[in-house]
Formats: sequence, C-alpha cells, structure tokens
Amino acid sequence: MIALLVSLVALSIDAMLPALPRIGADLGVTDANRTQQVITTLMVGMAFGQLLYGPISDSTGRKPMVFSGLVVFAVGCLLSLFAQTFTTMLVGRFLQGLGVAGPRSVSMALIRDLYAGRAMAEIMSTIMSVFILVPILAPFLGQAVLAVADWRAIFAVFLLLGVGVATWFALRQPETLTPAKRHPLSFAELGRSAGVVLRQRCAMGFTAAAGVSSGAFIGYLSSSQQIFVGIYGVGDLFALYFGMVAASIGVAALVNRRLVSRHGMFHLTRRALQAISVLSLAYLAVTLAHAGIPPFVTLMLYLLAAFFFVGIVFGNINALAMETLGDVAGVGAALVASLSLAIAVALGGAIGQMLDGTLVPFVGGYSVLSVTALGILHWAERGRPESRTSTVVAGVVEEQG
Repeated sequence: MIALLVSLVALSIDAMLPALPRIGADLGVTDANRTQQVITTLMVGMAFGQLLYGPISDSTGRKPMVFSGLVVFAVGCLLSLFAQTFTTMLVGRFLQGLGVAGPRSVSMALIRDLYAGRAMAEIMSTIMSVFILVPILAPFLGQAVLAVADWRAIFAVFLLLGVGVATWFALRQPETLTPAKRHPLSFAELGRSAGVVLRQRCAMGFTAAAGVSSGAFIGYLSSSQQIFVGIYGVGDLFALYFGMVAASIGVAALVNRRLVSRHGMFHLTRRALQAISVLSLAYLAVTLAHAGIPPFVTLMLYLLAAFFFVGIVFGNINALAMETLGDVAGVGAALVASLSLAIAVALGGAIGQMLDGTLVPFVGGYSVLSVTALGILHWAERGRPESRTSTVVAGVVEEQG
C-alpha cells in the first residue's frame, strides 16, 4: 500500500511519456518541445507540495494529509482528462504534482512513526523494491492504454488508482501520530527552523548539488520520447529502451546499499559525479564527431553507464544534505526536497527546451551540470563536520534519495 502511494509520482510521470506527441497534436501544440511541460509542470507542483504536507502533518496527523493530497491529485486528473486546451492540461498537471507530494512525503513520516532501525530498513527495502520497478514498467502501461484508447484514458487510470489506494488506505491504515505526539502548527517556529536550514553551508551546498545533478536527469526525462522516437525512430520500442535505462538506476540503488557502509556517502557521491562528468565529456566529443546524432548503440551504452552512476548519486546526496539537520529534520527534509527539485526542474526544463533534433543540447547540458555539481559538492564538503558515522542505514539513504 505504501509502495503504491510512493510510486504514484513515478507512475504519473513515466506513463505519460508515450502519449506526449498525441497530447500536443490534439491540443494544438505546434512546438514539440512545449509538450515537455506536461512532465515538468507536475514536478513544479510537487516542489511546492513538499513544503506543505510534512510540516502540517506533524500538527494534524498523517492520514488527513494523505487524503488531502489524493483529493488534489484526483482534481488534477479530472482537469487533464477533460482538458480542451494545453493551458488547462498544465493546470491539471500542476495540481497532480501538488497533490501527489502529499502521499509521497507523508508516507515516509508514517513509516518513521511506526518503525526504527532494522525494522524500518526492512520496510523501506520492500517499498524501494517495488518503487524501482515502476519507472521500468510505467511506459509499458502508457503504451498499453494508447493501444486501446486515446491519451485521456491514461488520466482515467491515474484517477482509478488514486481512488483505489485511498480506499485501501482508509480501510487498512490507522493513524500513526497520536494527539499526544502532535505539535501545534507555528509559523514562527517553522520560520526559525527554516532559518537554521538555510544558514547551514553543507546542507544548502549538498541541496544545490542535488538539484544541479538532477537537472540533466529531468532534461532527459522530459525529452526522452523526442530523443528515442523523434531522433532515432524506435517507435513502440521506446518503452523497452526507457525501461532498460531506468533499470540501470535500480541496479545502482541495490549496489549502493552494499557499498555505502564501507565507503561512505560523500566518497561514493564524489566518485559517481566524477564518472558522469568524464563519460559525458567523452560522449559529447563522440556526439559532435557525428554531427549531433551518434549511433544509437553508443547512446544506449552512454545512458546505461551514466545513469548507473546517477543512481549512486540519488542514493546518497539528499541524505548528505540532511546530515547536520537532526534538530530540524522535518522542516529540513521539506526544504531540501523542495529546493533541490525546484533547481532540477528549472535546469532540466531549460535543457529540454534547447532540444534541436540532435543530442548536443542534452549531452552538452549533462556535461556542464555534472561538472558544476562536482564543484558544488567540494565546496559544500568543506563546511561538513568531520564524522565517520555518516553512512546511514541503507534503506533510509534510498528513501531520502
């Protein structure tokens, strides 16, 4: 149940990718790059939502915030389902992102209410095992729906899933935050806690590095359909190739769990960013040598290798940002998640909008952002307290990532 709540985010993004050309054609979008906003607008809504639900749930309890988010998500699905203009579609997608941030963030708090230590790690491992499968399978779901109906039916599927998991949650999940453990909602206290977070050099530095390094990933995510289908003409095999790349991130998550206790989060993150930088700069040279469109097999090899290291970065960098925020963990988690996503969406959206029928904007953007993230990482590390205990339980690392 919790795995499904958490996975609504990935499902709402990746299942839409095969439908982007049809949405653009039906809603009068003449610039193919504009259809990427169907993806990025949801992420903008999610960035705002992550600031709200966690802190409010500390005062109201977990279940009301999960239900509130699912209601907003359902309203967004209905708007997109019946949209007659592209603007209405984007409003619906913003509301979907704003809503899905509720179950995504509050579910993690709910687990922390119930479990700790090894028990929490076991629960998180189960959830992440399901979560890893969603980006691999979601494009196949989108293509399956398109095979029997038009793109609007995908939003009907989202709506049914939202109603189904809300019913399941209502029937099976008791409230985990008792009234005695709740804290009054104080904007003054929230402001104080936010100030503590914003003044932490390492927290803000690692947050910025997370956002910059994720920017290129979001650029890929929003433009992947155009790259695979528009440039390389893979047709219905798009879901297969997209799933293969997503699987490399899942493999990295499993590898990271075994390595993090031995090597530490910072060391793994630094090595992964170094690898991405070298791979991207080398592949940029290959791309330029082939007039912007290198052989497809080289693209797949680059993506599989680069996104394996992206999975290592995702598994650690947000946890690094949270390392010194133990006293303000609730607000800290909300700010870190929201700010890093906002940075990533801004940069990834810019890369996606530069797509010109070649891979140069994508690979060049990845090169610049990975090198920049590596520099920010080193700047942030100089403000990090010396500690040998920062490896974090693997399951928690994966959840923060």
